[in-house]
Amino acid sequence: MKTRQTLIHTVLYAVLIVIALIMIYPFLWAFTASFKTSVQIFNGNPFDLIPKPFTLDNYVRAWTVLPFYRFVLNSLMLSIIVPACIIVLASLAAYSFARLNFKGRDFVFLCLLGVMMMPGHITLIPNYSLMRMLGWINDYRALIVPMIFQGSLVFNIFFMRQYFLAIPKEMDEAAIIDGCSRFGVWWRVIMPNARPALATIAILSFVSEWNTFLWPVIVINDYLKMPIQVGVSYFKANVNDWGVLMAATTMAIVPLIIVFGVFQKHFIKSMLTSGLSGK
Repeated sequence: MKTRQTLIHTVLYAVLIVIALIMIYPFLWAFTASFKTSVQIFNGNPFDLIPKPFTLDNYVRAWTVLPFYRFVLNSLMLSIIVPACIIVLASLAAYSFARLNFKGRDFVFLCLLGVMMMPGHITLIPNYSLMRMLGWINDYRALIVPMIFQGSLVFNIFFMRQYFLAIPKEMDEAAIIDGCSRFGVWWRVIMPNARPALATIAILSFVSEWNTFLWPVIVINDYLKMPIQVGVSYFKANVNDWGVLMAATTMAIVPLIIVFGVFQKHFIKSMLTSGLSGK
């Protein structure tokens, strides 16, 4: 019986490894292609991942042909400001739904859940019209403000509410007895105990803002203000060199890998603990 289970596990692991390799290979190929010349990319063996010769010219050209550093700075600005605002707004709203008793609380929460069911694309035209009325077209404010109040904010409110419900109310009561206000309870008790959930929201929001493409294309005309994903598309349109394009793509992916690697422990912990208790 034990031998049979071992055989089954071995087969399953082998299948999973093959699937993982199939999924990883395109990214691995793109990474190694960024160190190859154009001749190697198009005339070489597609399964030969070792660059011969090894060159960094593609990365140098990626930074010099177009203002790649501006694309990176724009994306960093979006990926820091927007998640920070989302964390503050979502945690305050989630605390209200999880801890405060007010008239119509459940109805308002159900309305928020209803917003989650609406496709985000239906708000593109109204948001664009609003940005034009405010005179924010081709302005950083058009990138930041709508992204803060997009549909993911509602999901983050729901996610954090479920996590807050798992925190014992006795901790709130003890803090209030010690003289904490409601805001003090949120800041000194709830937020420190919700670090895994905050890390999860930070990761998801960072990835979302770093990968944003459609909205910047609509509201931004100056390529110096565009985020990195739109900038990479400019490489494809203006630079007829796949080595440079692979280098730009690799540099666009690396920050996501670093962020997930740093916060991976908190992300997994939050996924395991949130929503397991509370109603």
